[in-house]
This record gives sequence, C-alpha cells and structure tokens, in this order.
Amino acid sequence: MVREPGSTSSTVGASSRDLILDAARDLITKNGYDGMAVSDLCAQSGLPASSVYYHFGNKLGVLAALLERTFDELHALFPNPSSFDGLEPIDRLEAWFTAACDSLDRRPDYLRLLLAVSVGPHKDSETVGATVRRIRDSAHASWVDALTPVLAPHGDEDGKAMVEQLAVLGRAMTDGLSVANSLDGATYSSNVAPFVALIRGLVRQ
Repeated sequence: MVREPGSTSSTVGASSRDLILDAARDLITKNGYDGMAVSDLCAQSGLPASSVYYHFGNKLGVLAALLERTFDELHALFPNPSSFDGLEPIDRLEAWFTAACDSLDRRPDYLRLLLAVSVGPHKDSETVGATVRRIRDSAHASWVDALTPVLAPHGDEDGKAMVEQLAVLGRAMTDGLSVANSLDGATYSSNVAPFVALIRGLVRQ
C-alpha cells in the first residue's frame, strides 16, 4: 500500500479497514453474505486480500466488524428514552419510538444487514452471534426503558411481565419491518401510530 504524504500507518490502516467494510456492506446488500467472496471484497475496495486477512482474520471477521460498525453508527443516531423524561410516560414512549423509527428510516441498510446475516450457517458463528446478541440486547433494553414507566411504573410483577412481552414484540416488529421496507418500501415511521394506539388501549384497560 502506498502511504500518502503526511499520513501515519494507523491512519492508513483505519482507512483501508473502512474501505473493506464499505465494500462488504454494498456486496452483502446486493448478493447476501454467502454471495460475497474475499476476491469480491478486494475488487470492490481496491485492496489486496492480505489487507482483509490482516484487519479481520477471515470473511466472518469482516461480517462481525461490519455489524459492529453499523450498530455504532445507528446507535449514535438513536435517541435514548431518557431524552424524553420530561414528558408523560405514554408521550415519552411515543416521542422515543418516533425518533427511533426516523433513525431507522434514515439507515435502512442497518436492519437489512441483520436480515442478510440471519440465514445461512454463518449465523451460528460465535464471532457473529456475539455481535448480533449485543445489538438485540441493546434494542431490548431500550424497549424496556421506554415501556416500563407506562405499564409498570410501580414495579409490579404483572406489569413487568407485560413490558418484557411487549419489548419482544416491539423488537420483532422492527425486524419484520426490514422485510417490508425491502419489498414494498414501507417506512418504519408509518407504524408508530398503530403501536402507540395499542399501548394506549392497554393502559386504559
């Protein structure tokens, strides 16, 4: 690799790493993980195979790093439910979910990537599995944080059980919307009102 004047080895390394991850994102989106070869990464990124192996070890390492980077990018856009603590609980939930869906609408590649890695033998890799679990655990924790003041403000066991069930439902709903988004262009934001209406109905019971 030719080093640019004034650059450092760490800067060049970071740049080549990102080039490979950018290439992987494009290739997985188009062809799926199984349709991506190291030779494709090299052709797309303009870097030799030695760079791929140096930074990531193997193709699974590329996938895990891509998931991690995409999660970090989206997490930076994602609101924390506590950002809306000044609102009434149900309004806090709606404001958080609205902002979260807006972030997903701006980064549809995120859940498409999760969808792309959810099939095939690579999903059972510990390298990939650990990253996916971290992503899903973070999403679940946000749902619990957003729902608890609405349905279990006093910490009762029935309320907490309902929060856990709805957190799983909310996470599954956003997973499913990645498919709908790919097939018919449905936005994540279009589902805010129906979901919040469901929660309002539960609160009134």
